[in-house]
Amino acid sequence: MSQSGPQPERNAPRRPPERRRDGGRVPEPVDVTAAPETGRTPGAGRAADAARTADAGPGSGPVRASDAEREAVVERLRIASVEGRLTFEELTERTEAAYAAATWGDLERITADLPGMGAPGANPAPAQVKRRFSAVMGDCKERIVGRIDGPLEAVSVMGDVELDLRGAQVPTGEVRICVTAVMGDVKIIVPDGVSVVLTGHNFLGDRRVAVRDPHPGARVPVVRVTATAVMGDIKIVDDEHNGPLRRALTDWWKDRH
Repeated sequence: MSQSGPQPERNAPRRPPERRRDGGRVPEPVDVTAAPETGRTPGAGRAADAARTADAGPGSGPVRASDAEREAVVERLRIASVEGRLTFEELTERTEAAYAAATWGDLERITADLPGMGAPGANPAPAQVKRRFSAVMGDCKERIVGRIDGPLEAVSVMGDVELDLRGAQVPTGEVRICVTAVMGDVKIIVPDGVSVVLTGHNFLGDRRVAVRDPHPGARVPVVRVTATAVMGDIKIVDDEHNGPLRRALTDWWKDRH
């Protein structure tokens, strides 16, 4: 019996394209190592599809933020401040950033370290017991880190008073201060971005505000100062104007890292 040699390969008959249950055509296998007809590199289509899918969700960067969404984030920041999670400086900085945010991604980064709405409130900082700060022929320098629930008072008589509000907690988002300077100086340091309202009068003295203007129409924290200067100076400054050289060096160092 003769042995049969190897049979030549036969081209299998081409089957008609399969159909899915929904009537669509099942795609044929594609060589992922090259796609000359599209001119794209392997996997580029999948990356583009993933990017388009991400764009449809609230966590993507390219999706523009609306005014209503910015206001919702500002309200969430206010609640976080009431719960004691943010200092006066942090509240102001994040509020300013929320109004300047252009995308959903920018807004999410602002609240990334805050719990969701409805989470148990944190314990607020202890209340600020000392409300009156005075210097008579001397100096008084205070950095307030407690919770401000009421108005403050600063009095300088031939002395210097300096109040730093950046580390305080302000649940109401507003601080009221009554200031009197008689042949002395009073300086109040506030966070960048707050709105300062200065009222009162002066006699042979000076009252001035050196802060950046907040975002137009923004609901930013407010510092209201009623000032009386008699041959003295009363000045309200933000962090940028308080130490411009130190601030410039700090920003430069942050940019390097």
